[in-house]
Amino acid sequence: MEPQSARVPVEQRPCRNVSNEALRQKSCSGEKIGTRRDSRDERGNTPSTVGDAPQLCAKRLTNKKDGSQALTPAARLVALGLLLAAAGCQAWRRFPLPHDHPPAAYDEATFARKSFASFKITARNGTPVDTVIGKAGTYRVREGDTFLDIARYYDLGYNEIVDANPGIDPWVPPVGTTIVLPTEWILPCCSYEGLVVNIPEMRLYLYRRTPGDARTLIVDTLPVGLGRDDRRTPRGRFTVRGKSVNPTWIIPPSIRAEHIEETGDTRTKIPGGDPDNPLGKYRLELTLPRYTIHGTNIPWGVGMQVSHGCARLYPEDIERLYPLVPVGTRGEFTYQAVKVGTRGGATYAEVHRDIYRYVPQLRRAAQAALKRRGLGGEIDETALATALQEERGIPVRVSRRRGIAAMLRTAN
Repeated sequence: MEPQSARVPVEQRPCRNVSNEALRQKSCSGEKIGTRRDSRDERGNTPSTVGDAPQLCAKRLTNKKDGSQALTPAARLVALGLLLAAAGCQAWRRFPLPHDHPPAAYDEATFARKSFASFKITARNGTPVDTVIGKAGTYRVREGDTFLDIARYYDLGYNEIVDANPGIDPWVPPVGTTIVLPTEWILPCCSYEGLVVNIPEMRLYLYRRTPGDARTLIVDTLPVGLGRDDRRTPRGRFTVRGKSVNPTWIIPPSIRAEHIEETGDTRTKIPGGDPDNPLGKYRLELTLPRYTIHGTNIPWGVGMQVSHGCARLYPEDIERLYPLVPVGTRGEFTYQAVKVGTRGGATYAEVHRDIYRYVPQLRRAAQAALKRRGLGGEIDETALATALQEERGIPVRVSRRRGIAAMLRTAN
């Protein structure tokens, strides 16, 4: 189903170049802006919120004689001392090191030059050995920053950055505040081929094989905007049946009726390249009737529920994705509010808001996800319960930490 029209009056779009005080009082549409779940898009939909940015520090002490990685007896004592003195090298830090330096200004040229999340991971029989990718970071807020610009530059959806930083005003975050950049993800279970869009987290994953290397899997991940609550993005498998550049938008009758009622716009189609065309420059056509993956003319809608069901990407993201997806690529819209995965032998959980209210009990969803992955071993129930309660959308370690004695036994 095609997305809603981009003909949003200027006074309803997110404010820029206005005073901080004005933004604190209202949005450009006159609606009062909250700091967390009170922030709404132009359709009255509420974005999300969450975040804890854990980072695991790791130390390796080697045997100088042969260069091996086995712990020597002396190294074990050093490791023991470090564990006792620093609460363990496996302790989570509240904030990891910051990402690269932010740009001098946020504009279209800057966004076009931004980095993208792409990873090469080891696979066995087509399945990733570790299913947690990326690394969380931090950002220090500058004068004039909004979460919209920060999210776009670091290739995050609005929902992700808001959820990762509860209690912080997304429109006027306090200058000097250190916020979490949730650039770490658990891969959705359990398809690792083609396109996978996980609806609750509003994020797309593209899996590609490395030619001549069966053990390496390339994963690209990008944020998306999805369907409003009354125009939900559907679950289901699909195949990319076609691709188009500067597509003309043939306005569905139901959406045209909305336009006539709301703005008096009687157009039946909008040509490609028109600023009012909500499809943007690139479109992937799917075998799911009426639904596509495309760009947008309103980038701030990425990470929000603002479309009529299609998946929309930042203009620079769809431009990157488009040549990587040939016709015939398989894909799936999946709904996983709770994801679990592993990295380095530890188990992690990532919990998102149940945006379409399909999951009556997150606890049961977590148990099912752990069972599906075969990870029902030693789980820290307190850590899991906290992740389920906070719904912060960042991987949190939920496996029990091994005692010092067990660690030393393994080293032998």
